[in-house]
Amino acid sequence: MTSASMTDQTQPTLVHLVDDDASVRAALEDLLASVGLSTRSYVSAADFLDRARLDEPGCLVLDVRMPGMNGLDLQQELQRRGLALPIIFITGHGDIPMSVRAMKQGALEFLTKPFRDQDLLDAIDQALRRAQEAHAQRRQLMELQTRLDTLNEGERAVLARVVTGLLNKQIAAQLGVSEITVKVRRAALMRKLQAGSLAELVKMVERLGASRG
Repeated sequence: MTSASMTDQTQPTLVHLVDDDASVRAALEDLLASVGLSTRSYVSAADFLDRARLDEPGCLVLDVRMPGMNGLDLQQELQRRGLALPIIFITGHGDIPMSVRAMKQGALEFLTKPFRDQDLLDAIDQALRRAQEAHAQRRQLMELQTRLDTLNEGERAVLARVVTGLLNKQIAAQLGVSEITVKVRRAALMRKLQAGSLAELVKMVERLGASRG
């Protein structure tokens, strides 16, 4: 991995680093700075939960064994809070059950100390790309929800039926309105949601539904 690839303007550069060993934190901060990455360091899982701002895309490099809440417990807590932060575990005392648990719970990588700098940098590059994709998807969903919020009650009623495949005359009969009214509401909701076709409209509604599921 080159420093140019790590500092791509389209990719986030923030790495949260949680390790109770000050020397490890310092070494990793120097390594990540050398390839243009920004680091925020924390001495414990509790410190991370207290101070971390997660409103911008990034990833988490996380020690497993720490006093108090360990790395695996922090991973679970982040999942409980609905925070899908890509995690790279590092540990000097890893074992197979531990690594299996971490990966099953969604960790991107599990590195045992001592590891090669390049292995960590490669894992971070992958994690940051995943974070950028997730951030873009969340932003798109927020924009879509904003558009949906502009629909009035009548347009929402038509939308709920259009996406099930009902024809205008069937929708009109269900709602007790004229077919012309349905056509007007349908055209309005398509414009407000910026949907170019029925298929696109259905995909939008499915995406919103999946994000709430």
